[in-house]
Amino acid sequence: MTTPVVLSSQLAVNPLDAQSLLAAFGVLGVGAVMFAETGLLVGFFLPGDSLLFTAGLLCTGTGQHGVRLSLGPLLAAAVFGALAGAQCGYLIGRRAGRTLLARGRSARLREGARRAEELLERYGHAKAIVLARFVPVVRTVLNPLAGALEVPVRTFTVWQMTGGLVWSAGLVLAGYALGSSIPDVDRYLLPLVAVIVVLSSLPVAAELYRGRKRAAKAGKKEVRG
Repeated sequence: MTTPVVLSSQLAVNPLDAQSLLAAFGVLGVGAVMFAETGLLVGFFLPGDSLLFTAGLLCTGTGQHGVRLSLGPLLAAAVFGALAGAQCGYLIGRRAGRTLLARGRSARLREGARRAEELLERYGHAKAIVLARFVPVVRTVLNPLAGALEVPVRTFTVWQMTGGLVWSAGLVLAGYALGSSIPDVDRYLLPLVAVIVVLSSLPVAAELYRGRKRAAKAGKKEVRG
């Protein structure tokens, strides 16, 4: 009588847990999650950073449930999903405009849209598109927002590909490098993922810090003048 319960629990997939997704769907799941998180507003909650890092780590044979991925196909799936998703999100934004974002009921989604718009206004198209890749939720909403604001197609494409390649391949290779150099690294997976998420946000934090310093200097010059 207990067998169906056991089977159903084994087959259940937690979309918020990177290892659960990888155990269920493997490399194809990585590509699908990257596409959904960067191209479809409904994918804003998916674990992009932790999924990429964990997938890279599992390429070394480290991890639970005997899950092992191949690095080459993983990189191809991660990069393709991230780039194709962002371009799809941009095209959706061009057609649907701001009404798509305005209909969102999620507070996190609305906050992400606000932060994405701030990035575009403060840093310009190129830098904002690259930086957004490293901020959860913002990387989901910036792409359709860029389309709604009619950012030139060529500008968006060049810089989303640059940021997407660095973000997706960089996190996969970071996980792979760590898994190759530290025995039984999966024991520390949760704190490592937290560290990786923090580190991936450093480019944005550094740019915000530099922006505030420049604004402070400009303010001092105006006072002196």
